[in-house]
Amino acid sequence: MVSMVWPTFVFPPPSSVFVTAMSVISFTGLAYTGISEVRGKHLQYSKFWQYNSGESRSQIHVSGRRGMQIIYTPAFLAGLTSLVFFPQYHDIRYLLVSSALTIHFLKRLLEVQFVHKYSGGMALDSAVPISLSYFMSTATMIYAQHLTITQGLLEPPIDLKFPGILLFLLGISGNFYHHYLLSTMRSSSSSQSHSKSNDDKDYKIPRGGLFELVVCPHYLFEIIGFIGVSCISQTLYAFSFTVGTVFYLIGRSYATRRWYLSKFKHFPHSVKALIPYLL
Repeated sequence: MVSMVWPTFVFPPPSSVFVTAMSVISFTGLAYTGISEVRGKHLQYSKFWQYNSGESRSQIHVSGRRGMQIIYTPAFLAGLTSLVFFPQYHDIRYLLVSSALTIHFLKRLLEVQFVHKYSGGMALDSAVPISLSYFMSTATMIYAQHLTITQGLLEPPIDLKFPGILLFLLGISGNFYHHYLLSTMRSSSSSQSHSKSNDDKDYKIPRGGLFELVVCPHYLFEIIGFIGVSCISQTLYAFSFTVGTVFYLIGRSYATRRWYLSKFKHFPHSVKALIPYLL
């Protein structure tokens, strides 16, 4: 059944061993990382790792802001480069995909600089591979879109570009709003404990927006945004990356909820991890 429906939504796979391999690598890598989050093995830039790691002092660290800049800048430059140096002005789908990815990572960089609050540093040997992963995923998604043009692949019978644009805008807006709510909560806690050291990690239970229903609404909207990009793209790689991202963010959301339950005795058990009332 899936094999019959799938071709109506997705471009035929391009003749590219690289894109095919990256589709498998992106999906399995992200899914495995999500499972690792559930098992308690966290990437070394999260509050979970900062609280629990006993080996952090032996590693090279940068500030949280600098670490996030390292993570997001190469992917942003990949998107920007695709628009400036390799414009496919005759193909609206290519322009939309490249623009969406560029806007996505520009938003992240602006949030890093002006929105997010930081309570610790980041291990450099974690920032670099994460940065490389974002860069490779962004470049591959754009390259896969480029191949649909150069190889003359037939458009899918069902065009999802415009629903994809709406989903992308919803996702990026909802993600920003809940990041903003997190930043106001953290700035509030920081002002109340201004006399504490810079290493203070005074966390609160998030409130407002969908935080009343789920622990990680910013992840939920990030998923919606990537589903939007996949619908704009309609390539196998884009959907593979998005499905892998879903698995990763489910695992990370689950770990976040478990962390809040361990830190706050009165954390409401009715608040789910990612999807209101369900998950």
